[in-house]
Amino acid sequence: MLNAHDILETITMIQEENLDVRTITMGISLLDCCDSDIDRVCQRIYDKITTRAARLVEVGEQIEKEYGIPIINKRISVTPIAMILAACEKKEPLKIALTLERAACAVGVNFIGGYSALVQKGFAAGDRELIESIPEALACTDHICSSVNIGSTKAGINMDAVALMGKVVKRAAELTADRDCIGPAKLVVFCNAPEDNPFMAGAFHGPGEPDCVINVGVSGPGVVRAALAKAGDCDLTAVADLIKRTAFKITRMGQLVASEASRRLGVPFGIIDLSLAPTPAVGDSVAHILEEMGLECCGAHGTTAALALLNDAVKKGGVMASSHVGGLSGAFIPVTEDAGMIAAAQCGCLRIEKLEAMTAVCSVGLDMINIPGDTSPEIISAIIADEAAIGLINSKSTAVRVIPAIGKQVGDELSFGGLLGGGPVMPVNTASPARLIHRGGRIPAPLQSLKN
Repeated sequence: MLNAHDILETITMIQEENLDVRTITMGISLLDCCDSDIDRVCQRIYDKITTRAARLVEVGEQIEKEYGIPIINKRISVTPIAMILAACEKKEPLKIALTLERAACAVGVNFIGGYSALVQKGFAAGDRELIESIPEALACTDHICSSVNIGSTKAGINMDAVALMGKVVKRAAELTADRDCIGPAKLVVFCNAPEDNPFMAGAFHGPGEPDCVINVGVSGPGVVRAALAKAGDCDLTAVADLIKRTAFKITRMGQLVASEASRRLGVPFGIIDLSLAPTPAVGDSVAHILEEMGLECCGAHGTTAALALLNDAVKKGGVMASSHVGGLSGAFIPVTEDAGMIAAAQCGCLRIEKLEAMTAVCSVGLDMINIPGDTSPEIISAIIADEAAIGLINSKSTAVRVIPAIGKQVGDELSFGGLLGGGPVMPVNTASPARLIHRGGRIPAPLQSLKN
C-alpha cells in the first residue's frame, strides 16, 4: 500500500538524487530475416525493426510525462549480426551496419546494439568477417554498438579471438581519432555475456530470447548515496540493510515502467536489470557511494570490500521487487561515466590494477578506461584475457571497454560527451605479453563448468 510518505520520497529521489530509468530496450529477433542474398537481408532487417519499434520512443515519452519518471534512453538490441551474416553468400557486414543505422534513425532510438559475434568456442561462418568489420562500422555510424563474447565458464577462453580483439580495439580508436577515439567506447569484449542485457554497449538479443521483448534498466546511485548520508555512522550490517531497502524502491519503479511499456507496446516483458549505472553528473556516482561508506577516495584499500557489500545488497533488494531480474544487475564502475571515478583517476588513487580487482565483485569489468594511444594490440588483448579469466573462474559476466587515446599520453584527457562522459588517460603496465597472446588456442573451461 502506497502512502503519502512513499510518494514524496520518490519525488525527492527523482528531483534531487538523480533517480531515473536509464533505458527501455526493445529486443528484436532477426533470425527470420536470414537469406542468402545480402540485399534481401538488409531490407527485411529494416522492415522488421521499423515495424516492431515504430512506437518505442513515443511510448517511452508518454510514460515519462504521465508518471514523472525520467527515462534517459530508448534503445534496441538485435540478434548478433554474425549469426544473420552466416546465411549470406556474400559476407558484407557493413551493408547490415548501415541498415541498422538507418533503422535506428527512422525510429528515433539513442542506440542499437547487436553488431556482435559469439565466439567463445571458435569462429563460425560470418564471425570473423563481422569482427574484422567492427572498426569501420563504428567509424561510419553514430548509433551502433558492438560486442564480442570471447569466453565463457562452459567453453573456456578463445585466445585467437582475444588476439584479434586487441587489434580491433586499436583500429577502432585510430579510425575515430578525430572524434576523441569514440569508436571503442561503443565496443565491449565479454566473457559470459548475458542474452538479455538492456545496457549499451553490450546489449544484444540472444538466440534464446522471444521474437520481441521489453527489457528495462534502472539506475539510482545518487539515491543510495543520499540514504547512506542520512543514516550517519551506523555499522556495515545496517549499511547493507539500508542499501537493500533502497534498491527495492528503485527496482519497483523500474517494474512499473516495464509493465506499462510492455502493455502499451503489446510486447512481452522480459527482465529488469537493477544495476546502479552512474553518469558524469555530480551526485550520480557509484564511487561516491563507496566514499560515503567511509573511504577517503575510491581506489583506497578497502574499496573492493565496500563494492562487494554494495553489489550484494543491490541484488538482494532488487530481486524482491521484480518478478524477473536479469541482464547484468549490480554496480557498474565505468571510469569516464562516473564523476567520482574520474576524480579518483585524476588524483592517481584509482588505477587499472585496482579496477581489475574490483571487477571480481561487481557487474561488467574494466569499463570506459582511457589508455595511452601507443598501447600495443597485444597489451590490449592481455587486458581482455585477464578480465575474461575473472569471469571464467567466478562464473560471472565480465567485460572490457578500453579506449586507446591516439596521440595522447598519461594525464591527457578525452571527452565523449553525454552519458559516456570523459576523463584522464590512465597508465598501463607496458611489460610485453606478446608471446603469451601469440600462442593462440583456447584456455580450457575450469573444473567448475562440469555441473551436468
